[in-house]
Amino acid sequence: MKILEKKIDLENFFHRRDRSSRKALLLDYDGTLAPFCPERNMAYPYPGVPELLDRIMKSPATRLVIITGRWTKDLMPLLQMEGQPEIWGSHGIERLKMDGSYEVAPMDEDALNGLVKADEWIRDVGLAKRSEEKPGCLAVHWRGLDENEIDQVKKQVEPKWSLIAHLSGLRLKEFDGGIELRVPARDKGDAVRTILGEMHDDPVVAYLGDDLTDEDAFRAIKGKGIGVLVREELRPTGADVWIRPPGELLEFLSGWAP
Repeated sequence: MKILEKKIDLENFFHRRDRSSRKALLLDYDGTLAPFCPERNMAYPYPGVPELLDRIMKSPATRLVIITGRWTKDLMPLLQMEGQPEIWGSHGIERLKMDGSYEVAPMDEDALNGLVKADEWIRDVGLAKRSEEKPGCLAVHWRGLDENEIDQVKKQVEPKWSLIAHLSGLRLKEFDGGIELRVPARDKGDAVRTILGEMHDDPVVAYLGDDLTDEDAFRAIKGKGIGVLVREELRPTGADVWIRPPGELLEFLSGWAP
């Protein structure tokens, strides 16, 4: 574990975590709890992670939340957990609560029409097999391709999607392994702020993520908890701490498990 923010007192943070009855552990999924996999429906968690998450979720002191870019319905079969955690899917546009209730953020009609146009274009140019539809999002994945193939897909998709984003009010974002169009409804930072707003008494909070899309969450948690970058290699980030999966990830989660 490496401290990236000099102002962070990790020893004090862990001391507060161990003594607090008001905690929240917020977790990205792909690249954080699970290794990346070219076959997205085979991206299962690192061994030992589901068991630790179940133990954490059973503790009344900790609110466990997964905040992911995936569609919630696609994530549920992969988690391999006994219980159902709270999940914010599609970068915070969806919210699935532990009691099974589900909500989706309101979305702009022009932006949704832009997603339809982008999807039609993707199908016309033969990239449908690499596309992923989610509420308020449309992504093209290039994980598993070589550098030349990735460059070709980028050059094909970015100009067209940039134009659609400009005309429809969508956001065009690159992530680790692809690019996506999103409605400007919510992002992971909004999910973090909502969760923190629902908690009281200065809770002890950590957010774990790996991707550029997690930077919104790192900014949202700054000064209120710690942001933990989970990656094999360090990159520029707003996170406070860097850990490597799976060993340091399992060690970090074990500290939250009763």
